Amino acid sequence: MNKKIYLKVNTDLTASPQVLSWFEQMNQPPIPDKQIWWQCQTLLMEGFTNIVEHAHKNLPIETPIVIEAVRLDEYIEIRIWSQGEPCDLEQQLQQTSELEENQQERGRGLKIMSAIADNLSYEPTGDNRCCLFISKYY
Repeated sequence: MNKKIYLKVNTDLTASPQVLSWFEQMNQPPIPDKQIWWQCQTLLMEGFTNIVEHAHKNLPIETPIVIEAVRLDEYIEIRIWSQGEPCDLEQQLQQTSELEENQQERGRGLKIMSAIADNLSYEPTGDNRCCLFISKYY
């Protein structure tokens, strides 16, 4: 299996249902382990939310967020391109308290993503964008 899909949305959390609905295409045929599929959806939504709330927080709502999802035989890859300032993902993860110790309403998304993704990175792409890369084996 090799399926690749793209979506472009505004920097707006109200696009979340559209993003989730679009991503449903990746679950055809369904991944046998429902928990893995739920984790993939969680990774996508945490990543999208982080881009909107952090990378794009000072940018106009019209600023596009481009999302690509690829399903291969053993894993799903998600790429989310942002236009905000680059950040050091590893440093952010080190500065965020562990999930068990973090009672805050906010700030747990990166730790959640780090805990359930098999690969997680956020790198500049050379065209004044950054790419959040997530992969999950199933």
